[in-house]
Amino acid sequence: MIVGVVQRWKEKRGTYRPAGETIVARDWEVARIEKAPSRAFVVQHHYSGSFPAARRCFGLFDKAGALSGVAVFSEPAQPRSLDVIPGDRETKAELGRLVLLDEVPANGESWFLARCFELLRGEGWTGLVSFSDPVPRHSLDGNVTFSGHYGCCYQALNATYLGRSSPRLAKLLPDGSVFHERAAAKIRKRERGWRYASAVLESHGAEPLLEHENAAAWLHRWTAKLTRPLRHGGNLKYCW
Repeated sequence: MIVGVVQRWKEKRGTYRPAGETIVARDWEVARIEKAPSRAFVVQHHYSGSFPAARRCFGLFDKAGALSGVAVFSEPAQPRSLDVIPGDRETKAELGRLVLLDEVPANGESWFLARCFELLRGEGWTGLVSFSDPVPRHSLDGNVTFSGHYGCCYQALNATYLGRSSPRLAKLLPDGSVFHERAAAKIRKRERGWRYASAVLESHGAEPLLEHENAAAWLHRWTAKLTRPLRHGGNLKYCW
């Protein structure tokens, strides 16, 4: 699908720039950065408000040195999704997050990713997968919080389209964000990260999950009250 605009994010607010713009390479720099600033940037600006299991993070900096974009290469939620790429598992990953602010010109995504790919190849990495979510989201009051993403910048980088992932029934929170099954599983089993996951529901009105409380029962009660179902036809899958 070819579209006339490209998406940007700031404070979880989606905006668009006209696709005909061209980035001026001398005004920008790409460098590997640590997880902490990457996490802060992604959580602040990306519509999901979440950060994946990162393996490599890269930043896009303007000529004043300000961080204007982040790409995160991570462990996929489904490890088998990497099987489409031959080679050692340690040399493969998922493009888990790509976030550029409003001020980055239109073809900034493909230019930024191309520089990231060069750096990863220099480390001996052999392949990547990425998923784009084409299904729009609405908050409970009807505002569009996410318009859908078709992977146009992946197509611009000659990614191979592999079809759609499995359909699923997603759970939407009142603000239109998805409460992921992985977060629910952490709460049920009180695995590492369960406090962060439970805090998501608490931020939407759930009572705090107490140490002695039955986590599964608490999860069932509050997801029933705070989430609504969304039939999702599957994400679009690409690989390089």
